Amino acid sequence: LVPRHLGFGEPTVCGKRGYATGQDSLKQTPLYDFHRHHGGKMVTFAGWSLPVQYTHSHLESHLHTRQHCSLFDVSHMLQSKVFGRDRVKFLESLVVGDIAELKPDQGTLSLFTNEKGGIIDDLIVTSTSEQHLYVVSNAGCMDKDLALMQDKAKEMKAAGCDVDLEVSDNALLALQGKFHLCTGCANHKTGENVYQ
Repeated sequence: LVPRHLGFGEPTVCGKRGYATGQDSLKQTPLYDFHRHHGGKMVTFAGWSLPVQYTHSHLESHLHTRQHCSLFDVSHMLQSKVFGRDRVKFLESLVVGDIAELKPDQGTLSLFTNEKGGIIDDLIVTSTSEQHLYVVSNAGCMDKDLALMQDKAKEMKAAGCDVDLEVSDNALLALQGKFHLCTGCANHKTGENVYQ
């Protein structure tokens, strides 16, 4: 895990996510080699090389996910951590939703909004038991989402607030489908089921 602690200038480029050596110079998720090895049909999405399908048709994959469950590589999405005692105040100034009411390790879908209440992007925010907020937003909006958070953090810090941002380059998987079928999936830290 290689986090990038951000100042308030340009984002720092860090090395967990790689770049293709081909003519397109597409970014690669940490699971790129896995996808290629398992026959993933790679396509360009928001500057990333991502699998759009494997051996089954789109319809077969869709039905499998609806009837069972599937894992998706979403490592290309912007993953941010918000630290500091004013982290909730910071995020509530940018999104719709009551972030203060989230229990430890509980998340919610929300929206980044502009000063007039217009929607900038959707995101998922989780209040972790590790004393930070974990925010995942879309790769296609990465630059404007990051700029929005950096600008607000700079403004709040200038006003004496305690808030810090960090961007993570971790692999990220999304589990979709009938989660009750996955009750045998154990959390590697606790041994408990992933979905309860």
